[in-house]
Amino acid sequence: MRVLHVAATYLPAVRYGGTIVSVHGLCRALAARGHDVHVFTTSVDGRSDSDVPLMTPVAVDGVRVWYFPSRFLRRLYRSPAMARALAEQVETFDIVHLHALYVWPVWAAARAAQRARVPYLVSPRGMLEKALIRKKSRVMKSLLVAAFGRSMLERAAALHVTSEREGDEAAAFGFALPRIYTVPNGVDLNPARASAGLPPAIASLVDGPPFILFVGRISWKKGLDRLIAALPHVPGIRLVIAGNDEEGYRRTLAEQAVAAGVVERVVFCGPVHGDGKAALMAHAEALVLASYSENFGNVVLEAMAAGCPVVVTPEVGIAGIVRDAGAGLVVDGAPDSLGEGISRLISDSTLRQTMGQKGRLAALDLSWPAVAERMAQAYQEITVAARCRSDRA
Repeated sequence: MRVLHVAATYLPAVRYGGTIVSVHGLCRALAARGHDVHVFTTSVDGRSDSDVPLMTPVAVDGVRVWYFPSRFLRRLYRSPAMARALAEQVETFDIVHLHALYVWPVWAAARAAQRARVPYLVSPRGMLEKALIRKKSRVMKSLLVAAFGRSMLERAAALHVTSEREGDEAAAFGFALPRIYTVPNGVDLNPARASAGLPPAIASLVDGPPFILFVGRISWKKGLDRLIAALPHVPGIRLVIAGNDEEGYRRTLAEQAVAAGVVERVVFCGPVHGDGKAALMAHAEALVLASYSENFGNVVLEAMAAGCPVVVTPEVGIAGIVRDAGAGLVVDGAPDSLGEGISRLISDSTLRQTMGQKGRLAALDLSWPAVAERMAQAYQEITVAARCRSDRA
């Protein structure tokens, strides 16, 4: 099958978080199954651009990635060059898969697919949640949903969500949504391993006193304020925060840590990848994700695959998998509840070991090859249904 994925940004622009990793993981696994997988994206990487060839396919792990420039309205990732390529090529694909909502590339791709009568499906990637829209950019995103999002969603052949929670949030808008496919994100079962050549800062952390771990963007959405507020209820444990600070939120968290009397137990170590991340997960007492909103939670699945027990809040999409697998605890985000859950886990080594083992077993069913097979089946159903509708017309 010839598949086109459209995303505003892509590797190597990892600053934009888990969506990039998830989209590439899926594309790479689909390509490994023999599908002809292309990605249309921009070269935007913060205020600068990734050092990549433009407007020509670049092979990335078997995926053909097309990078297009965005010179005007960069916050929306507008790219006239991509629009021209879509007009010329979209009809050559069997299906188009759009990732995210409030960005120009997916709107342009949806229009191009509609004109060419090529079925497309949309992955909101956590962007279709009323509470989140109300809390952040309420007016702008509400206008974008009304002007572009609703039509794009209702005219799609399918909606892809990564968890039941994300599907429920999408349904709450009351749109006439197409069929919903729930396919989770996947995980690499053979990730980087902790090695002897760790950076000194990481080596000192893993060789030091016990710690709990957060990995991800330092963002208000991730509930780090909840986690710091819970620390007074968990005496003696350090919190290691590993992630980039694109929003400038670290200073607010540091001030909160001072006010809570836990500043000496909060360590910011910057973004980590590869062996550094593997080492932190291997030595952490638990990984904690206390997000206010999370359509899935890739890092939780990575921790499960590494045998690290987890603590998550109910707003994290993967919470149901964690609960069903027994891979960790799902607790309320209030400081006392969150602190109690963390304390329960770190005080019981047998419980941590058992949950770590169960998490590793559950991750086997969520490997990227297994997830790609489920997505390929969804693509097949969507394209067959589209052909049937076309024949009847």
